[in-house]
Amino acid sequence: MAVELSREDFEGAVADALDLIPPDLAARMDNVVVLVEDEAPADDPELLGLYEGVPLTERDLAWAAGALPDRITVFRNPTLAICDTREDVVEEVAVTVVHEIAHHFGIDDERLHELGWA
Repeated sequence: MAVELSREDFEGAVADALDLIPPDLAARMDNVVVLVEDEAPADDPELLGLYEGVPLTERDLAWAAGALPDRITVFRNPTLAICDTREDVVEEVAVTVVHEIAHHFGIDDERLHELGWA
């Protein structure tokens, strides 16, 4: 059964998850914004999070000229649909945020799976 959580409370869970990122790691994040959307893309409606951008490991000097920020998006409704409690939402959001930040640092899904974050 899906849990209900207001957009404001869900955004708070995302902010709390970001606060869990160690400061030295957060300081290394570069030109990235974290957003909340209610729905995942139509072609993948069960997606919980998405990283769009150029991972830090693939950037060069040419990239920096006029580059738009990378985007990490956490999808509210698909997350709520798989959670039974508020605590489940908080945990799932934290896992999703860590997973997408890892992509920003160039860690792929295979390695995240090995580490237990996929």
